[in-house]
Amino acid sequence: MPKVQKTSNFLQRLAEVEERLASLQRTGWERDELPFYPTSLHGLVYEDATSFVTLWETVLSPRTATLSLGLVLLGDVVSATNTGGNWQVLLNTDVAASGTVPATFSYVFPALTLDLTPYLALTQLKVSVQVQRTAGATTGGKYGGGGAIGCSPRYAQLL
Repeated sequence: MPKVQKTSNFLQRLAEVEERLASLQRTGWERDELPFYPTSLHGLVYEDATSFVTLWETVLSPRTATLSLGLVLLGDVVSATNTGGNWQVLLNTDVAASGTVPATFSYVFPALTLDLTPYLALTQLKVSVQVQRTAGATTGGKYGGGGAIGCSPRYAQLL
C-alpha cells in the first residue's frame, strides 16, 4: 500500500485545513424533515369545535433529542365577528407546547423547539397538533358551527 507523505510546510498544511473547513461549512447541517398528515377531509384544515380537536399528526421513532416545529394559525371571520382560540402540541398524551390564536383575524407563527429526550427509549412517538375555538361566532360559518381556527405546519425538522 502506498504511503502518503505529508508536507512539512506549515502554511501549506494550514491552507489544506482551511479548505477542508470551508468545504464542511458549505455542506451545512443534515436535518431530517418530518411530514405531518391532516386528520380532516376539508380542503383547508380548520376546526370550529369548542373542545380540542387534532388537526395534524404524525408518528415517528425518536432518534434525535430535538424536534423543531413551525406552525401557522388563523382565526376566521363570521358575520363580522373575529374568531380566536387555543392551540397545543401533544407528544403522545403530554402537552409539550401551547398558545393562543387571538381574535384579530391575523396570522400567528409559533416556532417551537421540543425536547424529545424523555421519549428516546420509545419505538413510536405520536406528535399531534390540536386547536380549540374559544371566541367568535357560534353559528354560521362553512359548517354551521361558527368561526373556525385554521392551522398548518410550516416546517418540522428532527435536529
